[in-house]
Amino acid sequence: MNNKSFDSKRIALGYAKRPWLHKSVIEQLKVDLGLGEGYVFGNGLDVGCGAGLSTKALRLICDKVTGTDIADAMVEVCKELYAEDSALSFYVAGAEETKIPEEKYDIVTAAGCINWVDEKRFMTNMAQVLKSNGVIVIYDFGITDKMAGNGAYTQWYQNEYLKKFPKPPRKENKWTQEDLPEGFLMEKQTEYDMEYSFDLEKFVDFMLIQSNVNAQIENGNISTEEAREWMLETLAPIFGGEQKNLIFYGYSWYIRKK
Repeated sequence: MNNKSFDSKRIALGYAKRPWLHKSVIEQLKVDLGLGEGYVFGNGLDVGCGAGLSTKALRLICDKVTGTDIADAMVEVCKELYAEDSALSFYVAGAEETKIPEEKYDIVTAAGCINWVDEKRFMTNMAQVLKSNGVIVIYDFGITDKMAGNGAYTQWYQNEYLKKFPKPPRKENKWTQEDLPEGFLMEKQTEYDMEYSFDLEKFVDFMLIQSNVNAQIENGNISTEEAREWMLETLAPIFGGEQKNLIFYGYSWYIRKK
C-alpha cells in the first residue's frame, strides 16, 4: 500500500478526528532537546502532514509552519481546517520533494510517514531545505494490544482483530548513524508510552482509519459499515459502556544537520 491509498476525503476527515497525541510528542521533544521554557523556532516544516494534527502540534513551538502531504485530499482538508491561522500554509508534495523555501527551515517533523518514503531522496531533500544546526524530528505512535487494566482487549486484538485485519507490509527499520548521509548526526532516539481515553464509538471511528482496516476496505474485502458493525459488536463487552484508556507506543528520532 502506498501513500495514495490515503488520498480520499473519507480518510482525510477521519484523520482530522484522530487523537491529538502529537501534542504529547512535542512535550517530549522539548525535554529531549533541552529547550528552555517558551523556546520558539522561527520556521518549521511538517512533511507527511496528513490532516494537519502534526502541523498544529509543531505550530506550538514555531512562529510559522508549512505542511506538505502527497495526498491532495489531506491538503484540501488542512486548508479548510486551518484557514484562520495565517502562520500555517500547506501544499501538495511528497516528503522527498519539498520546495526550497526563501527562509530555510529550523525544524522539520515527519510524523508517521517515514516508512513510506525513499530514505536517500528524503535526506537529500532535507539537506537542501534545512538550515545548518537545524533538526529533523522523525516520530510515530500507534495503538498497541493493551488497554489499561483490561486483558480481554489484548485477547481481542491478538486473536480477532489481527486475524480479520492483518497488518499490511511496510518498512519498519530503525535508522542508525550509518543510515544518514554525511553532514547529519543522529543526536538522540527515544521511546515512550502514552494513554488516550475513548468511548466505544470514538474508538471504532479511530480504528476504521488504521492502515490494517483501510487496506481491507480499499481492496474491497469489507465495507466501512461492515467493519464498523463487527467492531461495535465484538468490542461492546470489553468497553461495557465506559470510557477506556488505550495504550499507545511512540518513538522519536532527532537528526541534526551539522
